[in-house]
Formats: sequence, C-alpha cells, structure tokens
Amino acid sequence: MSAGRVVIYGGKGALGSACVDHFKANNYWVGSIDLTENEKADVSIVVPRDAAWAEQEGTVVSKVGESLAGEKLDAVICVAGGWAGGNAKKDLAKNADLMWKQSVWTSAISAAVAAQHLKEGGVLALTGAKPALEGTPGMIGYGMAKAAVHQLTRSLGAEKSGLPAGSLAVSILPVTLDTPMNRKWMPDADFGTWTPLTEVAGLFLKWTQAQERPQTGSLLQLITKNGVTELIAAE
Repeated sequence: MSAGRVVIYGGKGALGSACVDHFKANNYWVGSIDLTENEKADVSIVVPRDAAWAEQEGTVVSKVGESLAGEKLDAVICVAGGWAGGNAKKDLAKNADLMWKQSVWTSAISAAVAAQHLKEGGVLALTGAKPALEGTPGMIGYGMAKAAVHQLTRSLGAEKSGLPAGSLAVSILPVTLDTPMNRKWMPDADFGTWTPLTEVAGLFLKWTQAQERPQTGSLLQLITKNGVTELIAAE
C-alpha cells in the first residue's frame, strides 16, 4: 500500500529528481512529467517538446488521468524551470519566450492537472523566485516569467479558482538552490546561503502530509543562512 500519490513536473531536473527520490523513499507512488524520462518514477510522462501550450496541457492532463486509473493525487509539484540572463538590449523576446515556456507553461499545466486530478485538501506547489519580487534588470525574461508564476499562485489560492475544496496552492521562492549546475557556474559562492534540494523536497512532503502548512496563495521565500533555511512569506 502506498502512502499516497504525487506527480512532479520537471521530475528529471536536479530538484525534481530529488523530489522523486524523497517521495519514493517515503513510500509514495510518484509520477514524473518532463521532456525526458525519469526511470525511478512509477510513471514517466514525456512531454512533446515542440508541441504548443494547449496541446501539451491536453497530453499531460489525459496521461496523468490514465496513469491514476480513477485515483486522486495528494500533490502536484511543479519544479520545472530554467534560467536565462539578459536585459532589454539583446534577445529579449528570445529569452523571455524560453523562460515563459519553462516556467509559466509548466506551472499553468500543473494547475490544470491539479484542477482535474487533485484530491480535496491536496497540495499544488509551484516554483517562483525571490528576485522576481522586485525588478530584475539583468534577467528580464526570467523575472517576467517568475512574476507570472507568483500571480498564478495568488489566483489559485483564492475562492473559485477551480482547485478542489480545501487545497493548498503555494509557491516556493528560492534565492539559489544547491545544484551541481549552480556549483559549476558559481564555484566561489557561499554555499551556506544556498538551499539544499533535500530541504525543499522535505518541505513538499510535510505539506503533502498536512504538516506545518502555510496559508493557501502564499509566496514563501526560502532564505538560507549558514546552512539553515527559513521560510518567509512575501507580502
């Protein structure tokens, strides 16, 4: 008997893989949604890379439904995304388009999955970014996309959003996650201020188990100092 069912959108990325592993270790049935397969998941849904947004949504929502065979999900966790820098001078539309696809499409599709397949009182967790609470002149496309995810979270946490009764819609707003890629690109950084992936996966598990849940619609900044992570709700 599994402890419950969750799907991880972006389940093959660094944070997504950590989430798949953590939920599997805690006896959950885990579905992964990504551009490539995660062989550790119970079900791996591969999104057609070149498909339009609506087509991706249709594919993912129906494939999740098929894999559940009438059961409901305890959580839908979207940790898909990416990063691109750049200001308004060069390649703004190109960078913004990529960020939109990686962060906004995936978050909106996750919301559609939750609206159809989440159980009452379930969790929908999205991934915003703390820097996007303010201007991000050095990464405009990224800031725009993450700000849209923040707005989506606020909407989903409000009445009549289409999510099941009593569900929790929340965004985590990391500063920097401790991933191999980030260590490669920023080898001289203070890693004590980076949030460990296991810490984030642990948060998602707690909320899924109805422990220490924040208010729905919350944007939770992950502030790590000396290896200790604190959650601070953005106003």
